[in-house]
Amino acid sequence: MRAEKQYISSEYIDRLNGSPFFIVVDFTGLTVEHFTEFRKRLSKVESEVHVVKNSIFRIAVKEAGLGDLTGSLSGQTAVLTGQRDISGAAKVVKTFKAEFEKPEFKFGFIGNQRLEVAELTALADLPSLDVLRGKLVGVIQAPAAQLVRLLGTPATQLTRVLKAKAEKE
Repeated sequence: MRAEKQYISSEYIDRLNGSPFFIVVDFTGLTVEHFTEFRKRLSKVESEVHVVKNSIFRIAVKEAGLGDLTGSLSGQTAVLTGQRDISGAAKVVKTFKAEFEKPEFKFGFIGNQRLEVAELTALADLPSLDVLRGKLVGVIQAPAAQLVRLLGTPATQLTRVLKAKAEKE
């Protein structure tokens, strides 16, 4: 392999090892203007997209220890990586596809687990990580709030009885 290709391959290995996930998409038919908008939307969810040559990416994935992608890569390929959650990046792809009919999911990986198109679409439908955290906090707080209300009920009732008695006299 030529030195330039080794450098690019090692750069992709670093990206794959530095990200908890990656998503491979087919961006055939996207204009430069749309691709730039796609990059901007991904940056808002702390993700990025890079166009990659299939043969170099296949080598990088194999060297990163994620398996053999022989037969999985064809056409124009772009790879999404990020530092946060895969759900946000998948959501951007799904909404962008709804608007412009492109890009198409090919497959993805979380750690060493391969995700197919249906699983990526399901991840895109999930609420964001912040929303899920908020729901979890609400679930945890609900019993405590109910306990406070139950403990306060007898005191409230006693106060109402004393107030009624005072108003009656």
